[in-house]
Amino acid sequence: LLIKKLHSDYRSNFMKEKQGFKTLLEMGPLILFFGVNYFYGIFAGTAVLVVSTIISLVISWVIFKSIPMIAAFGCVAVVLFGSLTLIFDNELFIKIKPTVVSLIIAGILFAGKIIGKNPLAVVMQSSINLEEEGWKRLTWLWVIMFVIMALANEIAWRSLTTDQWVSFKAFGIPVLSVFFGLLSLPILKKYQIEKD
Repeated sequence: LLIKKLHSDYRSNFMKEKQGFKTLLEMGPLILFFGVNYFYGIFAGTAVLVVSTIISLVISWVIFKSIPMIAAFGCVAVVLFGSLTLIFDNELFIKIKPTVVSLIIAGILFAGKIIGKNPLAVVMQSSINLEEEGWKRLTWLWVIMFVIMALANEIAWRSLTTDQWVSFKAFGIPVLSVFFGLLSLPILKKYQIEKD
């Protein structure tokens, strides 16, 4: 029993450390973007964001042997819009990236539901196992979340200074994500299918 408990404690600590490192990999590029923009401006910040996002994805692949589909999509978007920003010397591209990405994801989820498919379940079923009604409710919540994020970003980049928008991008959008994550918890709890 002692060995079993030690093994269980070790596994629990390992999983917490693993999740913490994943969070660092996800948030690291945004924090760097914020810091570099503060000292050197939006174009230097964008260049660092592009490079650090690619590095973060490579590290994720090396350590965890997998890249989440949403992270891969996010990396492609960062590289595309970041490159356009730097090539055309126009910060508009990096500013509209959250809007475009959020609307694309919301559109994919919405279209999937309309044609009777569930893209969210396909992406998340390896880590979450829900009843069909749970996937349905979670999908609609996520559609609403991404539409609100798109609207919030549009309001932010149009009404704030560039530095203020960078702060919103680095901290406001993650806070919105956490808020909707908390709203997801009752759905996950109610419709979770326990693994045998």
